[in-house]
Amino acid sequence: MSEAPVLYAVQDGVGRITLNRPAVLNALDTDLAAALADRVEAAAADPDVAAVVVRGAGRAFCSGMDRTALARGEIGEPFFRHWIRALNGLEDMPKVSIAVLHGHSIGGGLQLALACDVRVAARDAVIGLGATRHGLIPDGAVLRLARIVGAGRAKALALLNEEVGAEEARAMGLVTRVCAPEDLDRTVAAVVEQALAAAPTATAHTKRLLDASFHHDPRALVEELVRAQRACTDSWELAEANRAWLERREARYHPPPTRR
Repeated sequence: MSEAPVLYAVQDGVGRITLNRPAVLNALDTDLAAALADRVEAAAADPDVAAVVVRGAGRAFCSGMDRTALARGEIGEPFFRHWIRALNGLEDMPKVSIAVLHGHSIGGGLQLALACDVRVAARDAVIGLGATRHGLIPDGAVLRLARIVGAGRAKALALLNEEVGAEEARAMGLVTRVCAPEDLDRTVAAVVEQALAAAPTATAHTKRLLDASFHHDPRALVEELVRAQRACTDSWELAEANRAWLERREARYHPPPTRR
């Protein structure tokens, strides 16, 4: 029996999603896309999950589309529907999503990373797209990339299929943190710790409003901002933050009181 194309585990408030086709550098096919979407939806709905880490097993994060499957005609609309469901789920979930890039992180690998809130890259990461070279649109990137790096850099990556290293990617804002490959686990753990130190209600509303700010006049969101702030002030998290301030300690949001 073959292994699952995507692994999922939850520990200490963190949902860990791992692409699991290491023999082909985690290349994307329909089964992987469907499993990924299901795991993302499970993490989004799980009250015990406060942050989500997306990684790749083996020597690479993700080498993009499985070209053999594509050449055989095995990639069609079902793949793209599942793929879009997975990326939208990461972008829309009310939790911090963290992509961990190492080795080949190209094509769909970069698309997947762009749907996450934070991107951590090892210095050995090779980052780029390449879809138009193979006759396709970089569907998960074309709607997100320019918002992150600007139109000029986005066009070079998407139209010229340029590949960049981790440091260059950080310089253009494409990745958030860069570290040596041997420090990757420690760096990811530090980012997760930062994510878990933030109040979940405030995190959820902040992420949602940041995304909405790209699609609306900021002034049109003022009433929604006030409602979101009211939800924060009415939450147990603010009470905990206030107690922690008075007691001169760090606030503790995870696990929530009902699960301690």
